[in-house]
Amino acid sequence: MTPTPSRRTFLAGTALATLTLTATAAPADATGARPTWPTVFPLPDGWLPEGIAIGGKPYAYLGSRANGGIYRTDLRTGEGTVLHAGGTGQIAVGLKLDHDGLLYVAGSTGVARVIDSRTGELLTTHQLTAPTGHFINDVTLLGGRAWFTDSRDAVLYGVPRGGRTGGIRALPLTGDWTQLPDVNNANGIVDTPDGRALIVVKSTPGELHKVNLRTGLTTKITLVGQENVVNGDGLYRIGRTLYVVQNRLNLVSVWTLDRTSTTATLTRTITSPDFDVPTTAARYGNRLYLVNARFTSPQTPETTFTGVAVSL
Repeated sequence: MTPTPSRRTFLAGTALATLTLTATAAPADATGARPTWPTVFPLPDGWLPEGIAIGGKPYAYLGSRANGGIYRTDLRTGEGTVLHAGGTGQIAVGLKLDHDGLLYVAGSTGVARVIDSRTGELLTTHQLTAPTGHFINDVTLLGGRAWFTDSRDAVLYGVPRGGRTGGIRALPLTGDWTQLPDVNNANGIVDTPDGRALIVVKSTPGELHKVNLRTGLTTKITLVGQENVVNGDGLYRIGRTLYVVQNRLNLVSVWTLDRTSTTATLTRTITSPDFDVPTTAARYGNRLYLVNARFTSPQTPETTFTGVAVSL
């Protein structure tokens, strides 16, 4: 005969079964990208991508140097569609997506644009500089402003975010910063872990700089484990870990920042056979997503382009 279980034994067994079922049913990675999601996905031929932005949902936004358009890709399937058509003479390079759905776009020819990521509508165009002699290259979000780099001038530009008031702020770079002629200087940009300053990569000769937001005073960050970050392009930061995309080297160097963000120590590098001059990076879940700009290949309307995911 099978003895009748007590109420305490029955409830304990039921709870254990429920916990076991829940643990079994949980996805392998509940925080983000699953292993079955594509690691390479196509972009339209001739798109000429350079910037990528990802928010809290599994969608990547990729800008076009051909016409300033924005392409949106579903990271779960790799399928995408043109969100914003752009126009003749427009360029979209660095991108950042805000929590309110606004997409901030570095426009190269002296402009910064704000686009609604849900509808693709162009909301605002900010004229930061003259159209020629400047290269508005990348952007990050910090405090009440979106901060843009100019690769051909030693100035950062702060544009008010969302419905915030205030004009455009120009922040000249001083201190350890030396502007070099006829090459790209300031490129990728992120905030420091404490949110009090900015970090800018100087593509030539390959330096990282910490920028004081009040004064523009820059301090060259000491690199440990590697002499420079030459061809440094996009930056991405998770805590005190800084990812530097070194485009023509086809790698991402990974650095640990010290408490004051004045020293960076190389911890590893990330490479992939799918890299073809990656430029910028964004994160979703346990993956870093990059775009292949293919600068060493013909840049024609028939040239194929892809986005690539690598594990963090």
